[in-house]
Amino acid sequence: MLISLHVKNLALVEETEVFFTEGLNILTGETGAGKSIIIGSINLALGSKADKDIIRSGAEYALIELTFTIDNPEITALLKTMDLPIEDDGSIILQRKIMPGRSVIRLNGETIPAVQLKSLAGKLLDIHGQHEHQTLLKATNHREILDSFGAESLAPLKNELKQIYHEYKTISSELEKEGLEEAGRKREMELLDFEIREIESASLVIGEDEKIEKEFHKMNNVGKIRKAVANAHGITGYDRAGSAGTDIGRALKEIKAISLMDEELVTLSEQLRDIDTLLNDFNRYAADYLVSLEFDDEKFNAVENRLSHLYNLKNKYQNTIEGIIILAEKKKKRMAVLADYENYRAGLLKKQQELKESILDKCRQISAIREKLGEFLQENLIKALIDLNFPYIRFETAITYDEENFGADGFDQVAFMIAPNPGEELRPLNQIASGGELSRIMLALKTLKADVEDKETLIFDEIDTGISGKTAWKVAERLGILGKGHQVICITHLSQIAAMADTHFAIKKEVINDRTVTKINKLAEKESINELGRLLGAENITDAVLKNALEMKELALKFKNN
Repeated sequence: MLISLHVKNLALVEETEVFFTEGLNILTGETGAGKSIIIGSINLALGSKADKDIIRSGAEYALIELTFTIDNPEITALLKTMDLPIEDDGSIILQRKIMPGRSVIRLNGETIPAVQLKSLAGKLLDIHGQHEHQTLLKATNHREILDSFGAESLAPLKNELKQIYHEYKTISSELEKEGLEEAGRKREMELLDFEIREIESASLVIGEDEKIEKEFHKMNNVGKIRKAVANAHGITGYDRAGSAGTDIGRALKEIKAISLMDEELVTLSEQLRDIDTLLNDFNRYAADYLVSLEFDDEKFNAVENRLSHLYNLKNKYQNTIEGIIILAEKKKKRMAVLADYENYRAGLLKKQQELKESILDKCRQISAIREKLGEFLQENLIKALIDLNFPYIRFETAITYDEENFGADGFDQVAFMIAPNPGEELRPLNQIASGGELSRIMLALKTLKADVEDKETLIFDEIDTGISGKTAWKVAERLGILGKGHQVICITHLSQIAAMADTHFAIKKEVINDRTVTKINKLAEKESINELGRLLGAENITDAVLKNALEMKELALKFKNN
């Protein structure tokens, strides 16, 4: 359940906090007072796209915070799967801070990515916006709506179908690609044969290129190396005056001659001897290294040619020797396929047919479930629509299928057919339904779906579009019933619906310190009656208007109590 909404620096809202209750929460207000900010801010907290212009003028950021209590074990399990924190009392605080150019989303203080938020948002609540009923006008959406009533039984089958269908499409694509003529196949085999022989003749060894690069670099710089090492050998040697070896030797003789005069001189003598030994070892190694630096033109040319050949192969095939070796294996397999092409293609065709049969089997199972869902929807939606002042409604879920026209969701086509008035033929919904009728049909679908999905919180933004009078009262009754088993938050401009509120909020615009701000206040009973009077459209809220509003409130209370 949504406990509270805290908004700061968002559009006209400087800072406000709303505490929602169980049952039916109604929000009313004058046109332009900022009712849409409520739904908009909830959508923003749940990850919808944020424009920097929504940040209140003069503020550095906008902040939206939603607090939920979680009683649904499915949501708790999802949070654990995502490794997200949950408070000991089962509450979660979802916060979004919007700054120019970026935003940060946190759940109980921990930053979460948008993909996790999207998965979670669909479980927490269901938002019906002002224009969502337009989805009913697209027949392509009807199958998805129908499937939502049987998600638990359909989901495993649809997942299996998607996997099989993906494999089927891969095989079909391969078959289409493999439609080679004999001449084309022969040309490909000749090219493969040349490439395989070229790679194999190189006798590639993983790591060989790095080793040869080092050897080439050394041979290419042998002159510089010889000169530097020879200089170092002379400077540290014993063959010329002033060299390190000669000077260290003289120093060692001097210290040895006096070492018996003081015990500390023994230590100095040992240290010098160690230095002399190390220097002598270095000198010998440098001499041996110089002897090994014989330059062989023939060997240098061989190393240079090998390195050039390896570079050419890497440029032509892959960036690494390991990649070239793997590619060669793939080319051999492809060669084997082309050599036995007819059998290979026959194998693909057989696999394609087997997958198609599996797909059709899954499609038939899914279609059978959809037939039952269609019967369920017809029966229950008609009852719900009768309650919403469609006394003569006829509704049918028309399901047709074509076994040769299947996809990842099956082979069914679903269309909602309706005849709202007596004597009319059933026709597609998008051909005859008005805006008010669409609103009521969507409300009926939402109420049925709420029972199936068991979502705790449902939000309706002006579900009353295009309705009035008795129909508006019927919609109010339906929302009242829905509020008995769910938390419902509804924005409305109709007094009939507002009268049904368990908790009533008013949204108003005020001017404070020459700035326009939007305020949201919870109304006491008397304040709610006055707001109903305003909604009734009276220019002056007289005693008669208030009496009418009070009577409407009492009728709503009587209905809820019954």
